Amino acid sequence: MDNTLVDKTFRDSNGNIVIAQMPNLPLIVWFVTSILSLIFSTGKINLVFDTLATGSLFTWAWLELFEGVNYFRRALGLVVLIGIVAFKVQNQFGLD
Repeated sequence: MDNTLVDKTFRDSNGNIVIAQMPNLPLIVWFVTSILSLIFSTGKINLVFDTLATGSLFTWAWLELFEGVNYFRRALGLVVLIGIVAFKVQNQFGLD
């Protein structure tokens, strides 16, 4: 297998092209808690679900950034981390 930039970007160590994978536990927790925070839209329970959703998405992005199978997955982790921070800063300070 060639070691070109395209191969490093889209292939894993076995030579398979990997763009999407089956969801792992942090993504499943993020999805479920995000839905629950929409259902329970007020009160402390909403805060708990929102915090769990953000934490699990952050965990997924961190794992992808440092342990992703290729450069594409690592870049995806970085983009999601930046998005989480930007979204939280925007909501915290009311920036529009």
